[in-house]
Amino acid sequence: MTSTLIIREDKPRFGFRTKRRGGAGKPFDVVLGVLIIAVMLFPVYWMVNVSLQPAGNAVETPLIPINFTLRGYGTALAEQGDNLVTSLIVSIGTVIVSLAFAAPAAYAMVHFEIGRWADLILFGVLITQMVPGIVVANALYTAYANIGLLNTIPGLILANASHGIPFSILLMRAFMGSLPPSIIEAAYVDGAGPVRAFISIVLPMSRNVLITAALFTFLSAWGDFLFALTLTTTDQIRPITLGLYNYIGEFVADWSPVMATAVLSSLPAIVLLVIAQKYVAAGISGGSVKS
Repeated sequence: MTSTLIIREDKPRFGFRTKRRGGAGKPFDVVLGVLIIAVMLFPVYWMVNVSLQPAGNAVETPLIPINFTLRGYGTALAEQGDNLVTSLIVSIGTVIVSLAFAAPAAYAMVHFEIGRWADLILFGVLITQMVPGIVVANALYTAYANIGLLNTIPGLILANASHGIPFSILLMRAFMGSLPPSIIEAAYVDGAGPVRAFISIVLPMSRNVLITAALFTFLSAWGDFLFALTLTTTDQIRPITLGLYNYIGEFVADWSPVMATAVLSSLPAIVLLVIAQKYVAAGISGGSVKS
């Protein structure tokens, strides 16, 4: 009795043939990835390096900070500490205002019977995202001058929220549209009204997208320069972006405090991205698949 050995070659699906790579290419990929990351992170390293130098021009800074000092950070906190607090208050306030308006609006556009008005509202939201920021800033300057919101923290919060609300609506509408309607209908059967169902059911299920919208809104408000430059005319209210811009001046002989300020202004974004990265990934992809 003879046996026949049949060798079958598995063909890849969808007609694509993939070529298996051995371990020979992995070291090259690792080295290439490290080089790319090093090039991208070198400006950040150089910023930290200059901030640790005793004094002098940034061009004369050694590649490795041997005789480093924290003098630049002390100067930065003394001269820019109030601006950092202002940016923090404005950014947190922008997040609160944006989510307070965007979450109910997104929920209403998805689960309320507003018919073709939903598409019209969505089109209006998209239009607001296309308007150049300088146009909005100039219009707000005229309005703020008439109602007394120039050089105020509420004025900066409302200005930044004008960009944060449309973006948050678009992001949360896609996610809330993927929620099973049966869950909300079950809440109605149990006696919950639209507001109770929104607060007790929809918001807890939308945690990832809420954190994602809050993070991007915070970063947008934290890095805002246009509204800060247009809507503040005194030194009383000055976000860190404008403070850093004025701090540099025309001629800088000592870059250590400047770079220390830049490092301090980058820390909130870095910390938030590290903490919320898993929620951001889930929030962005949450509305991509319809349940």
